[in-house]
Amino acid sequence: MTGKRNLRHFVTVADLNDDEVGRVYQTAAETKAHVKKGLHTNALAGRTLGMIFEKPSMRTRMSFETAMVQAGGHAIDIRGEEIGLGKRESVKDVALVMSRYVDAIVARTFAHRRIEALARYAEVPVVNGLSDYAHPCQALADVFTIREKLGSLDGVHLVFVGDGNNVARSLAMLCPRFGMKFTLAAPKGYEFDTAFHEKLAKTLGFDPDIRAARDPRQAVREAHVVYTDVWASMGQESEAEKRKQLFRPYQVNGELMRNAPHGALVMHCLPAHRGDEISDEIIDGDQSIVYDQAENRLHVQKGLLFFLLGVEEI
Repeated sequence: MTGKRNLRHFVTVADLNDDEVGRVYQTAAETKAHVKKGLHTNALAGRTLGMIFEKPSMRTRMSFETAMVQAGGHAIDIRGEEIGLGKRESVKDVALVMSRYVDAIVARTFAHRRIEALARYAEVPVVNGLSDYAHPCQALADVFTIREKLGSLDGVHLVFVGDGNNVARSLAMLCPRFGMKFTLAAPKGYEFDTAFHEKLAKTLGFDPDIRAARDPRQAVREAHVVYTDVWASMGQESEAEKRKQLFRPYQVNGELMRNAPHGALVMHCLPAHRGDEISDEIIDGDQSIVYDQAENRLHVQKGLLFFLLGVEEI
């Protein structure tokens, strides 16, 4: 098991400094190249990843589990109802017991405070696989994908069209650190609140280039990347119809993309509600890198696990 002295968690993207993100990306690129050649590693042989899922998951579960298998390790998936995190059993007890069984924990929960509590008590690394506040693994893989496609991040303008949700917050936290511009085009009431802006500036140590827009057509005019996500996230099902009506003008479709520069890339973290936040012609079109970013969840998370578990060589 990981020693407490060198224990690191990944609850938000702020938990890694710029050099450490660079190390994760370097490992991700190297392991991705190995996989493309049909090569694998035993760097995580004998290591076990415990995965707690209170929310449904395809990409997060498969990418982490495959990362462990490809590196010679093993992953155990535990459904939220089996644990009853904070209900059937206290978060502290779950964290301490799992720390005796596994080498790292990935948790996907409704409440961000549960991730924070797991990290507070666990004696092995805890990774936020998604919470209502943040989705750091997604943002980490997304920025890696943008760099992979464009070659550089400096000056790249990412425009997020839709709700200022957990994915948008994590991207806004990560993009400015690498010289990127970030714009959120959202209806009134769905933008980032003042508290988030203040916390972001304090965390970064500088005033980031984060912009807000109401008109998505105007917002994408200088975009290198146009990003969207579902209008109603898990746990917001009761708001789905209301949000569908409100966000309809924010659909990423051919009409919207005609306002963006030629060659602007399109991203979506998936799952996509085709015909709602994004049209078939766009997600299936030449500008879409949606499936590349989905694939890179595997490689970047493998790099993250290597870093958190102290693996020096692949």
